[in-house]
This record gives sequence, C-alpha cells and structure tokens, in this order.
Amino acid sequence: MHDDLIQLLRHREAVIADHAWRDRDAAGQLAALREVSEKISAWAEARQPQIDPRLRHYLANSSFAKALSHCETANGA
Repeated sequence: MHDDLIQLLRHREAVIADHAWRDRDAAGQLAALREVSEKISAWAEARQPQIDPRLRHYLANSSFAKALSHCETANGA
C-alpha cells in the first residue's frame, strides 16, 4: 500500500538528514527538498479520493513524518 509514497517520504527524510550536503551546498539541498516535497504534494493531489482521511490530513498539513509512520504501519513495516 502506497509504496511509492513511502519511497518519496523516505527520500525527503534522507535529504534533510544529509548535513554534509547542507554544509557544502545549502541551496542545492533546499532545491532537492522543495522538489521532493512537490512530488509528495502531487502524489496526494492525484490520489485524494483514494487515501484514507488520516493520511490525507497528515499530507495536507505537511506532517510528513507522521504520514510515513502511518504508511509503514499500514504496510506492516
């Protein structure tokens, strides 16, 4: 369930966690963060009617860590 979203959310976390990248190229890291965040928003918009209300709430409020936890729990991860 929502494996593509999980991948996007994990990628976003990896971008944020890459402190060496931030120190070396803050603008590049910010651009990558913006790009993956836009992909997450587009994913949610395209699937609005199919996703459960709690996940929709997390995504609408940019609570991406909660969204990832919700998806992983639903997947049994």
